[in-house]
Amino acid sequence: MLWPIACLAAVAACAGCGRGLTEPLVEGAEAGQAPETKSPPIAGVVPLVGAVTGEARDAALGASAAEPALGVVDRGIFSDLDAKVQIDVRRDVAPAAITALIDRGRNLLVLYDRDWPVKVYPLGGASELAVGAHRIGLRPGDRAELAPLLDPARVRELAAGQAPPPGDDDRDGIPDPLDVLLGGYKNSLNAAVYSGGYMLLDFPGGDVPRDMGVCTDVIVRALRNAGLDLQDEVQREIRRAPRAFPMVKRPNAHIDHRRVKTVLPYFERRWDRRRVALDDPEDPLRPGDVIFMDTFPGKPGPDHVGILSDRTGPSGMLLVINSWTDGFRTSEMDLLAGVPVTHRFRYPSR
Repeated sequence: MLWPIACLAAVAACAGCGRGLTEPLVEGAEAGQAPETKSPPIAGVVPLVGAVTGEARDAALGASAAEPALGVVDRGIFSDLDAKVQIDVRRDVAPAAITALIDRGRNLLVLYDRDWPVKVYPLGGASELAVGAHRIGLRPGDRAELAPLLDPARVRELAAGQAPPPGDDDRDGIPDPLDVLLGGYKNSLNAAVYSGGYMLLDFPGGDVPRDMGVCTDVIVRALRNAGLDLQDEVQREIRRAPRAFPMVKRPNAHIDHRRVKTVLPYFERRWDRRRVALDDPEDPLRPGDVIFMDTFPGKPGPDHVGILSDRTGPSGMLLVINSWTDGFRTSEMDLLAGVPVTHRFRYPSR
């Protein structure tokens, strides 16, 4: 059973993204002080039911997935964790909804479910799979997984020089929404300790040390896995449309992209806005979507942000990859049933 929303809100208000990095800078913050002094954590708080750490996810997938890792070259964050990243194709997926795109130039196969990218496989393995006129070399476990799913009528080859739909900003052959999801997984495997505060960062491409971060840092890193630098994007947008950012008195590349209420106008202006209903058949939730959440209803607007996982929790809803609050590590949590979603966005098609 999930915590009641009042309890969730209290924890987030205590030390979550709803405070430390969302309020305007106090005097002296630019000298390296924290944006504000946070309240002490609530005694006795334990991780939410349904929280999935990177190690737990790794162990679960290792027991169920055909191969222990995706085995592809992901041009993004935390390359040392690529060997631990795996996606478990849902057992209830309908083969009739599956299509596949063969990218000979990059030696990849991208699997789509109703035109949405769900997994990527390396080509060149010793186990050949014949799908109509297509001959595909795969790893044994990948072949076993794909054989019952692929139909010759729904397999095509990507033309040389083309990007896999809906786009591929970093040109690694992995579609952007899937790249964001993989970046989220690597955030979870990295399991950074929640730690806020103002820090001086490089620009562009700045980041806090990888063993720490807040909810917005999860988004920064996941988007960088797709080739998008949120730090740079937010600064460009602030200068392009300053009236859309009334909370910013003067642009500050060290902190603007690390505040929930400051990054929201950027997403509203530049990303594909989706419906917030959790059960809308015409606009279903998709893994890799970025969601803004209201953990403290007493204050207006969202104060938390995360990325939708492809896995479901005890509630039956998709888990949320996020950095929750003090005492937590970045992980997947079962939040959707208990914390209101105020906004949902999808990586803009290029």
